[in-house]
Amino acid sequence: MRDFHYINAIMAKNLLDIQNIRVGIGEKTVLDGLDLQIGEGETHVLMGPNGAGKSTLGNVIMGNPVYALQGGKILFDGQDVTDWSADKRAKAGLFMSFQAPLEVPGISLETFIRSALQQKTGERVKLFAFQKELKAAMALLNMNESYAGRDLNVGFSGGERKKSEILQLLMLKPKLAILDETDSGLDVDAVRTVSKGIEEFQKTQNGSLLIITHSTKILESLNVTKAHILAKGRILKTGGAELVADINQNGFDKYLAE
Repeated sequence: MRDFHYINAIMAKNLLDIQNIRVGIGEKTVLDGLDLQIGEGETHVLMGPNGAGKSTLGNVIMGNPVYALQGGKILFDGQDVTDWSADKRAKAGLFMSFQAPLEVPGISLETFIRSALQQKTGERVKLFAFQKELKAAMALLNMNESYAGRDLNVGFSGGERKKSEILQLLMLKPKLAILDETDSGLDVDAVRTVSKGIEEFQKTQNGSLLIITHSTKILESLNVTKAHILAKGRILKTGGAELVADINQNGFDKYLAE
């Protein structure tokens, strides 16, 4: 009985527990026997060469039906979500920002976030409090308030689209956020602003993060718990912030040769 409770206590520490998953796209196996655990309040960095399957992993965690799970389990917040739809996972507290956020004509950024909040909580959003919080978050991200009334991402620059994603992150307050190359295509100032938003999420909401990136600039102000190298369909190496520094300086070659 003591062993049973001990195992449960260890498992309870993991907000996300990916167990031996195998993922294919068409006839190609992209992920093969991959394991990953992320605890509450932890920030994990996922790095690897192009085509290694980093974005695939993010989409699989979110339940994108395009990516077929051929084996293994995904546990989130103590529940087996392997067969859950993407919207059900989002309501449970999963969030993903994309490399290229889509335009959504006909629905404003503010309306989109308010609707997403209502679907997540199942409660009516109090408009005054919501708008006050929205303005504060937009100010933090140096976003002009007029963007709240504009159609979601329509006519937004690349930097404004990425800020829009981080704005959604701050407003929706997920338990785990997957940020898929949120820093790609951004200039130095935009990266600094986006990093500030992510840092705010990390500090004030104690949310967990899985940051998929090729760059280390977005990580400079963040407390990295663990870094992982994904290649050959699995996690080849796990370490701390020092692993990020090593990859930044020396690349992936020595790890791919192991």
